[in-house]
Amino acid sequence: MYRSGVAARLAGLSVETLRVWERRYGVSDTQRSERGQRLYSAGQVRRLGLLKQLVDNGHAIGTLARLPIERLEEMTGVHADAAEAPRGPVRVALVGAALARRIAAVGAASLGLDVRRSCARLDEDMTVLDGAEAEVLLLELSEPDEAALPLIAAARANAGVAAVVVLYRFCSSATIRALRAHDCMVARMPSEMGELALLCRAALTGRQLPSPVRTPGMVPPVRFDEEGLATITAAGNRIACECPRHLADLLMMVGSFERYSAQCASRNEADAELHRELGHAAGLARSVLETAMERLVLAEGLPLPPPPKRA
Repeated sequence: MYRSGVAARLAGLSVETLRVWERRYGVSDTQRSERGQRLYSAGQVRRLGLLKQLVDNGHAIGTLARLPIERLEEMTGVHADAAEAPRGPVRVALVGAALARRIAAVGAASLGLDVRRSCARLDEDMTVLDGAEAEVLLLELSEPDEAALPLIAAARANAGVAAVVVLYRFCSSATIRALRAHDCMVARMPSEMGELALLCRAALTGRQLPSPVRTPGMVPPVRFDEEGLATITAAGNRIACECPRHLADLLMMVGSFERYSAQCASRNEADAELHRELGHAAGLARSVLETAMERLVLAEGLPLPPPPKRA
């Protein structure tokens, strides 16, 4: 059994995020020690890691929190038998200078990776990957577009790999669809390097991380109404940091636009769909900012307003 700090670190979360997830969404049904400390089993830590991976790839924690671990495994494409079976490091051919430095800083072996060949850029001479005897081509493309497709195909052919993982920071939906149509695993660059081996193994199984479903139901409910934000702002006036006030202003602006999008007149069904997407995007942004606000309030010792009453 692991204490909360260790469980959070193993799952790639901050302790503050884990606390918020438990308080707001009830993500863990934990035991307690004789001293009242939360204790987590290995299975619970694994579930938290799956939740973190899906949230990093655009899913809302509010829609994931109550899902069984089998469903989370299905959504990530990484199943218990594949993740826990004894096996050696994943052999990778690596493209991307910044990613190579991050892996080297942590240590490839500690990440479950065996880097067989490496080059800095996709537009370099890919013959450097010849004879790599790698299983996965792991590429870092911060802002990929469809012009990268033939270069990826050439690199894949040179490396002779069974699977390709493309890591991005910003990418259009059309490009993601095109990459997946060319049998690439596509995922946002993980914040924790420990997730790389999971992504590589998922690619080897032929499974894809699903795109987030953009429906209004995916947006978590409002956590801070204007009264609650005013309470935080007033309490924040007692400290030197002005971040609570600035973040409250941002939340009021984003929340206002979210409500406005729902009320905005539409000329036709296509226009109505556009406004639904705008409202959905604003709702996701509001949820991210609310999580940041909750962490900030806890860190500064400010009073945490209760969630607003819902009609």
